[in-house]
Amino acid sequence: MALKIAVQMDHISTVNIEGDTSFALSLEAQRRGHSLYHYTPDRLSMRDGIVSARIEELHVRDVKGDHFTLGAPEKRDLSEMDVILLRQDPPFDMNYITTTHLLERIHPKTLVVNDPAWVRNSPEKIFVTEFPDLMPETLITKDLQEVLEFRKEFGEIIIKPLYGNGGAGVFHLTTDDRNLTSLLEIFEQMYREPFIVQRYLKDVRSGDKRIILIDGEAVGAINRVPPESDARSNMHVGGRAEHAELTAREREICERIGPSLKERGFILVGIDVIGDYMTEINVTSPTGIREIKRFGGADIAALFWDAVEAKR
Repeated sequence: MALKIAVQMDHISTVNIEGDTSFALSLEAQRRGHSLYHYTPDRLSMRDGIVSARIEELHVRDVKGDHFTLGAPEKRDLSEMDVILLRQDPPFDMNYITTTHLLERIHPKTLVVNDPAWVRNSPEKIFVTEFPDLMPETLITKDLQEVLEFRKEFGEIIIKPLYGNGGAGVFHLTTDDRNLTSLLEIFEQMYREPFIVQRYLKDVRSGDKRIILIDGEAVGAINRVPPESDARSNMHVGGRAEHAELTAREREICERIGPSLKERGFILVGIDVIGDYMTEINVTSPTGIREIKRFGGADIAALFWDAVEAKR
């Protein structure tokens, strides 16, 4: 049965199709004969309990520089859709949270992926703390003294915004780095929320592995190796992707978190693992499926739509 699918995302003209998961999911949906529609979060509205958006019919092509065609904008009641993909990139701010409140009004009659209520209640750097034995020592705070004591205990640390994304604002501080206090002053000015501090994992020089889970089951992985000049492994800041297989420890991690992912209706999830430790559970707009397929791994877009179609 053909589905009507609306994709809530950053504008499709801005994506890099070589590595964009939303684009890969759209390609596979189109290949299966589903109808695709596109809208950006600023086009989402609610009046008198009806959640609507100005959507455009979407056709996609795997051609760099000519990867999409959009129809004329048309205001539509989103409850008429079969599926909505919640795929705009963070930051996970009040604007993002508001979209989850609106989409919650039509889910699950219209299947929103991932479940908007659980996306809202599972911030990626907080959700992971439900599994403290699977992650490195972690502090969430705005208290300078707590941070100083944490560094005194563990030496090298990572500090990053609690609701950041894409590696933005991630700092690696060594034991004797004298910039810690100044950095925290800047964080205080930039962020109202607490920030997150973790023990630095030296294994990151060998890579930060992205593992994709579909409906709670691990289906593929890619390793992201940071450049020599950076502590971050994100590919858009120079990280190098390479083929990866799952270790026994990584399978253990996935088996532990899988039931919680299924319980929360998370069909598509990406976790980050450094060495033996999980550092994040990404549920907002996880990426990596094109890289996994490019290195000979599973066609995760196909597995994703298999799972969605089964729920419809």
